[in-house]
Amino acid sequence: MNNKTKYKSFTLFKRLWTGYLRNHIFLLLVAMVFMVIEGSTLGGLSYMLQPMFDLVMVKGDAGAIWFVATAILMLFVVRGITGIIHRTLLTKVSYEASTQIQVDLLNHTLHLDNSFHSKTSPGALIERVQGDVISIQHLWNTILVNAGRDSIALLSLLGVAISIDWMWTLVTVMGAPVLLLPSLAVQRYVRRKSGYLREIASDRTLRLDEIFHGIIPIKLNRMEPYQLSRFSKLSQDWVKSTIKTVAGQASIPALVDLAVGFGFFSVLLYGGPQIISGEKSIGEFMSFFTAMALAFQPMRRLGNVASNWEIMAASLNRIFNLFDTVPDIQDTISTKIKVPKNFDVSFDNVHLSYDSSPVLNGLSFNAPHGKTTAIVGESGAGKSTLFNALTRLVDPKSGSINIDGINTKNISLENLRSLFSVVSQDALLFDETLIENILLGNKNISKEKIKQVLDDANVTKFISTLSNGLETKVGPRGSNLSGGQRQRVAIARALLRDTPILLLDEATSALDAESEKFVQEALEKLSKGRTTLVIAHRLSTIHDADQIIVLSKGRIAEIGTHENLINQKGLYSNLYSLQSKPNKEVDVLSNNSTLSSNSTKSLLKLKGQSSLVENEHNYPSLNSKQLNWLQRGLIAIARKLTF
Repeated sequence: MNNKTKYKSFTLFKRLWTGYLRNHIFLLLVAMVFMVIEGSTLGGLSYMLQPMFDLVMVKGDAGAIWFVATAILMLFVVRGITGIIHRTLLTKVSYEASTQIQVDLLNHTLHLDNSFHSKTSPGALIERVQGDVISIQHLWNTILVNAGRDSIALLSLLGVAISIDWMWTLVTVMGAPVLLLPSLAVQRYVRRKSGYLREIASDRTLRLDEIFHGIIPIKLNRMEPYQLSRFSKLSQDWVKSTIKTVAGQASIPALVDLAVGFGFFSVLLYGGPQIISGEKSIGEFMSFFTAMALAFQPMRRLGNVASNWEIMAASLNRIFNLFDTVPDIQDTISTKIKVPKNFDVSFDNVHLSYDSSPVLNGLSFNAPHGKTTAIVGESGAGKSTLFNALTRLVDPKSGSINIDGINTKNISLENLRSLFSVVSQDALLFDETLIENILLGNKNISKEKIKQVLDDANVTKFISTLSNGLETKVGPRGSNLSGGQRQRVAIARALLRDTPILLLDEATSALDAESEKFVQEALEKLSKGRTTLVIAHRLSTIHDADQIIVLSKGRIAEIGTHENLINQKGLYSNLYSLQSKPNKEVDVLSNNSTLSSNSTKSLLKLKGQSSLVENEHNYPSLNSKQLNWLQRGLIAIARKLTF
């Protein structure tokens, strides 16, 4: 995710409101009503202190005790009930809206193309969908409560203070404007640090994701200290950034404290003489002082709203940046109704590059419907890219890929990909039961069909060895199954999809000889009447292919049947010979071993002849005429090894 657009706070709030919060406007309005009631109770409480002091404590009016006490009790009862109601409603809104954001983010990410996912780590995406959304989920509940309830409470308390003496109120709050510039500076600091903190959190998640997915290579290569040190460094940076963010966040309430303290200092100097002279009653002063004292906490919490918003804005900025990422490959207006009826696959002068590196260079061929076409070539020849281009995981730079004469760009992605069953050499399984990994959510499959698929894919062979049969959990990425078992599950998926085009990327590579035999038979049955394309590394598996395409540097080097290509004595023949070479190499090594043994015996025989001993190590002389060139060479090597 290279886009780093910095959205303004108004833009972020507008998108949050229109996209998610506005859907809950009724609950928000009801919650606001109860927040107004709860916030107003603080004003009522401070207002009731005046009659409590003037009537009860100063004048000693016993009749006023019940009136004042009951009023104060009712205020606290109302405050408690309304607080429960609006907090419950806002929590419902907060969690439902944040959950919807997560669902929408995942949905959007699932529809981004392969180029995006190849450049973006899973850990970074997990942090966007999980960490950033959870961050705003906690914060906006706090912001809504503080901004709503505390604003009303502050207004009601200021109203009581003004009703008693507007000059006292003005003197108390006259230091507030001084806070404006420092507060703005602190808010920018908090937002900047919060953004950096979210980036570090993303890096930590990425590191953990890679560690846990690569735990076996880490153990085998003894990389535990290295990975631990990398995570520890990120954690230390995270702690430092968190401390700086919290320090900046805490400075805003601290500024409020300074302003309020200065206000109390000023009003005591200004109003104290008026109390002493009798211009104001003790009840008025206590009511005013209580109102301003109670206003102190809402003011501090409202000061925190600004810093909380900046933290939330940092996460929202990352979330909306992801939402604004547009896939390069998507449906257009012309891709709505075209659906192939026949399933011939053809590549017509296809050129495709990754960044500036060409992979396919003018590739053209036809894979007839009902036939098997095998794709072979050295690593990097473009075999897997061919599959990716056919399924539109990537799009070619030029040329066209057609199914039944229809350009794949003119077929909707949903319809296009529903034409394929794919079995790759890396069988990805989910941490679910075996049967769930085969059905992949498809519940409308008969038991007879499932049994046939399990038999054809040779899955039945190992079901009995699992503790719970088809209901056995396969573990993360199928870790509870062997490589061959995982591959057979993937083949069962392909059999179950029963699509017109079958793509096999070395589908039998992880199977033993017996399993491969059964699976080959199943795949042969499946391929009948279907367009089958096979990426093959083991050439012995494609002898019966209807045509074999040999790729070299993104171009077709040769094309034909196995027999024809062998007879051409070209690239395919060379590849086939290389795969048959190990047995010959064994013979050569055996001959070399015999030669070495004979030479060693010759050396031992020579060492027994005293005329050949020329030094303290009893090495024969290299100049001896009794030695041939091979013996002299072996003696020289022996000397080097000894020293």
